[in-house]
Amino acid sequence: MESSQSGGRQRRTALSQINVTPFVDVMLVLLVIFMVTAPMMDKGLDVNLPQVKEAPAMSVKDEPLTVTIGAAGEISIGKTRVASVDKLGAVLIQATAGNKERQVLLAADGKVPYEHVAKTMAAIRAAGIEKVGMMLQQEETAK
Repeated sequence: MESSQSGGRQRRTALSQINVTPFVDVMLVLLVIFMVTAPMMDKGLDVNLPQVKEAPAMSVKDEPLTVTIGAAGEISIGKTRVASVDKLGAVLIQATAGNKERQVLLAADGKVPYEHVAKTMAAIRAAGIEKVGMMLQQEETAK
């Protein structure tokens, strides 16, 4: 028994178009999210370095770690905040593991008390780092 339709079979065609509107909507939302969050990921500590007349020139092969002490006493290694001076040594040991020539630059805000800078330097030395440098900013001279 055949169907009463023309030829007995009905032919179906596959839908060959893909709806890209939801895809574009998702991509635009992700673009906005990344544009808003990207500036937040690159934020470090604002530090007013002490100024000197002649800052020594440095030339190093490998970029040394930078330990920064902010005006309020907050400590960070690069862009990573450290909870306290007591935790600094452990974080430095982990960060410099496998590096034979471990070197750290210390950048302290000019308003930070000397006692806090000295404790931070002691924590760096206690982590086994012998090469510690201080970052300074050269004074701008009027010509």
